[in-house]
Amino acid sequence: MQNISSPLGEAGRGSVLGIIPARYASSRFPGKPLVDIAGKSMIQRVYEQASKCIDLSAVIVATDDERIFDHVIAFGGQAIMTGADHQSGTDRCAEVALQHPEYEVIINIQGDEPYIDPEQISKLAHCFDNAQTQIATLIKRIKTTQELLNTNSPKVVINKLSEAIYFSRSPLPHLRGEQPENWLEFHTYFKHIGIYGYRADVLQQITKLPLSSLETAEKLEQLRWIENGYRIKVAETELETHAIDTPEDLKLLKL
Repeated sequence: MQNISSPLGEAGRGSVLGIIPARYASSRFPGKPLVDIAGKSMIQRVYEQASKCIDLSAVIVATDDERIFDHVIAFGGQAIMTGADHQSGTDRCAEVALQHPEYEVIINIQGDEPYIDPEQISKLAHCFDNAQTQIATLIKRIKTTQELLNTNSPKVVINKLSEAIYFSRSPLPHLRGEQPENWLEFHTYFKHIGIYGYRADVLQQITKLPLSSLETAEKLEQLRWIENGYRIKVAETELETHAIDTPEDLKLLKL
């Protein structure tokens, strides 16, 4: 993997930078990026998986904690110290992207998915083969009622252009006249897979937007972008993700 920009492709994707935001201070799992998973830290496993993606020109960990920074450098990774006042991983990515203007596309890779599949990153990167793509993310078909009704798993409503038109913690659309446990028999629902890609200029624009009413209601930052007229391309994946949000999640992963 080379930390240099590649020539702009015929379809307009250009060079792609993968950024892994990582913060130490987590209310539900302090020090999560450095937790040991079968002999390697979580952040190292995420970094190594992302580095396998042939569509990324480079991978950088973006952190505000010197312990994480020093650890990444120690295992041979690339890291950048960022400000401590960022409200989201998107903001942290934007700061790093400003320091690397040679990249046309930025992929925001979740730092708590130690076994993320490089194919998912590639699928997202290829959304930018279309020069009109501003933002992109992944979706996965929902197959169980439990998953459909889980408010911790955001759902996505898409249009015929494979663009997200709404994200919600509630199952949408509501099927009038049918019991929720039967909804999957009559409609295809998708859940959101929390990995994003952005055109570099669009990333800088969306981080300057004020909080929106829909975002405040659902606690989903992507609604701010939709409310302000940005278009979010979606690609469907069959691969599952396994995020580690709490120590209990880690115990389940090790089973």
